[in-house]
Amino acid sequence: MELTVGINRKSPLGAKPFKEVFVGFERVEAVRSIFGNDTDSILSALLVEVENGRGYMRINDEVGSVMVSAKYLKEGSDIYLYLDVVHELVHVRQRSEGKELWDRKYAYVDRPTEIEAYNLVVGEARRLGLKDEELVEYLRVEWVTEEEFTRMLKTLGVRGADPRPGRKRQTE
Repeated sequence: MELTVGINRKSPLGAKPFKEVFVGFERVEAVRSIFGNDTDSILSALLVEVENGRGYMRINDEVGSVMVSAKYLKEGSDIYLYLDVVHELVHVRQRSEGKELWDRKYAYVDRPTEIEAYNLVVGEARRLGLKDEELVEYLRVEWVTEEEFTRMLKTLGVRGADPRPGRKRQTE
């Protein structure tokens, strides 16, 4: 599969314009479905914070920027970074709508904001040709139990369980 976007893997630490780190996402139909006609202006105003430390990608709820680990940005797989960007952009929109991104009333895998973001990402992954086995590997994260993960797969309509210990987005 060939992605039609660019990822500036050498982006230095600190805040940068989204479009300097993640190039061409304004042309991605899945991203356009998130923001509609405002896609270009929203992505033009959005910042990415490249930071030291562990982890992958998340939203800075205080300012609405996308935060990414420098190590993940440098070493993560293209497809995982791409799908994570799409996922986090859903959270950018949700935050702008005043939704509670981390509602503790729900387990991570049951949180409506996560289900919405993952549903879009699963559709985009399938459009790109990922099989369910590959989706299982992508979706597995270390902060959910096996029981929660199985429930998440069922919610998202992804078949199968992967006995492997989890995805490797970056070198540990």
